Amino acid sequence: MAARFSLLIGTLLLAAALTAVAAEQRVLRVADTQPADYPTVQALVYMGDLLEQWSDGELGLKIYAGGQLGEEKDTLELTVFGGIDINRVNLAPLNSIVPETTVLAMPFLFRSIAHMRATVDGPIGDEILAAFEPHGLIGLAYYDSGARSFYNTKRPIRTPADLAGMKIRVQNSDLFVEMVKALGGNPTPMGFGQVYESLVLGTIDGSENNWPSYESTRHFEAAPFYTLTQHTMTPEVLVMSRHRWERLSGEQQSLVRRAAKASVAHMRVLWEQRVVRSRQVVLAAGVEVIEDLDKRPFMQAVAPLYDMFLTDARLRDLVRRIRAVQE
Repeated sequence: MAARFSLLIGTLLLAAALTAVAAEQRVLRVADTQPADYPTVQALVYMGDLLEQWSDGELGLKIYAGGQLGEEKDTLELTVFGGIDINRVNLAPLNSIVPETTVLAMPFLFRSIAHMRATVDGPIGDEILAAFEPHGLIGLAYYDSGARSFYNTKRPIRTPADLAGMKIRVQNSDLFVEMVKALGGNPTPMGFGQVYESLVLGTIDGSENNWPSYESTRHFEAAPFYTLTQHTMTPEVLVMSRHRWERLSGEQQSLVRRAAKASVAHMRVLWEQRVVRSRQVVLAAGVEVIEDLDKRPFMQAVAPLYDMFLTDARLRDLVRRIRAVQE
């Protein structure tokens, strides 16, 4: 009787353990450094809702926004090793892992947001996403990151000469470091979460980012000069750990891809709305926005970076193909 009771208890405990594992496997952990109301995070919420709906509750997302799981460089490493299932990341930390991503990050590559979208929505975008897999990641989709421009605490920037001597925060990317050097500034790599305090304390003189990031972080309060150089229009990417991906069934993988792609259109609508709102907030605060400037000197200054970073003929051909894409 005792033996039978023990066997029953053991069976119940095993069943409970397997149920817990199964439940855990249905919930995919997602990292995003942006706050909960940011368009990328809201797009992930939308993706999670679609997954739950399409899979009849079999799949779902648990989203850790606001950098709860660390800066992007850290979360990317965790994603490669399977500690995080899905990650929304900027392409900068991926440049040293997936060479093709460097092309998308090159300054003044895209003529417009429409040109960028036409590129990543087409075969070139799919080709670059496929290049992630040998590096432990599955590329799912691209999210907009707008056009990045310079802002600072000291003066309006109208020519590259105005950047001379300025300490400019950049992402932890050799390309961004060399870009600021080429423009005459002093690049200072640091995490996104350190920028506001560094601007206030004078550790840095400026940074560069898009309208929503400039506004949502309140960087405009400390750095009231914003110059619309629009030097990069690099998209961001949604990646999944290959470790987790391979544990999904073929049908589940298809649902994840489908939901990720469907979330892009939702994200873009939210993004465009957020850009309008962020611009209104910044202008109302009295920030000096420099829009009417000649971008040609900036483009000429960074042109040598193409030879410096795209030494592979395959990557240079990718640039040629991207430039041939029509909006």
